Amino acid sequence: MRGAVDLTGKRVWVAGDRGMVGSALCRRLGAEACDLIVASRTELDLRDQAATAAWMERSRPDIVFVAAGRVGGIAANASMPADFLYDNLMIAANIIHSAHRIGVEKLLYLGSSCIYPRETAQPIREEQLLTGAFEPTNEGYAVAKIAGIKLVESFARQHHCRFISALPCNLYGPNDNFDPEKSHVLPALIRKFHEAKVEGAPTVTIWGSGRPRREFLYVDDLVDACMLAMRHYDGPGPINIGAGADLPIADLAALVGEVVGYRGRMVFDTSRPDGTPRKLLDTSRIRKLGWHPKVDLRQGIAESYRFWADSFAGRNAVVAGA
Repeated sequence: MRGAVDLTGKRVWVAGDRGMVGSALCRRLGAEACDLIVASRTELDLRDQAATAAWMERSRPDIVFVAAGRVGGIAANASMPADFLYDNLMIAANIIHSAHRIGVEKLLYLGSSCIYPRETAQPIREEQLLTGAFEPTNEGYAVAKIAGIKLVESFARQHHCRFISALPCNLYGPNDNFDPEKSHVLPALIRKFHEAKVEGAPTVTIWGSGRPRREFLYVDDLVDACMLAMRHYDGPGPINIGAGADLPIADLAALVGEVVGYRGRMVFDTSRPDGTPRKLLDTSRIRKLGWHPKVDLRQGIAESYRFWADSFAGRNAVVAGA
């Protein structure tokens, strides 16, 4: 059995450091006695194989967190399937292959719960990957992310690399994408409810029926799980990371409205797709390592809303319930 990974004095690379997950990892790693290294998008295009290989050869990271990738909500995935498939395939292949070539000590690749089959038993165990058809609206993203996971597993099996993968549920928090058309459901709702409150709109339109159930995890809780997995997990398959409870989108929207302080009415646009009916992860593996989430949903939504208001909504935004 391999020993725990010690980050002390190690060169640690967070690929995708400008995103929500990557920036949270960097904040957390700032408290470690390691040498944190990053590469901006202008400095390195991770879709470019030669450039990625050359940068990694020069930088020689010991530890790699792969949080880079093209991400988005239902609308973005459905309208740009080629972009989601190509970009995520290239990023995964380039980083994982080069990590093996230069002898990276350990690598953690981040996938997503949305790559599990659309129709599957709940809560979802890691063994249920590739046991059914994908959700059509995010098929390109799912295929690319599964390819990355299988690359990690294959390099571990064939070359004995310490490469692992983690599959988080729906994530949210500071540095999320709050674009109303391209973001995931929770940040999109925060923006919609805020703007409706400011404008005095009598209704807020919610995409879909409101019936699908989703599980939401604050990004700092994910980072704690990733750090634990990096240090102590060497399983042959991926490891789920989730909050342990889900709720209907209609209930989520109502909670966001309460936190934002919106007093109007919700209207559901059933012409918009619902996506997968339910996604709730079995998190037995990560919980056996001693991890559990610390930030409850209401608190996390309030923190996310505060970030949105401070960063984008202007000085006069009033953050209710935060």
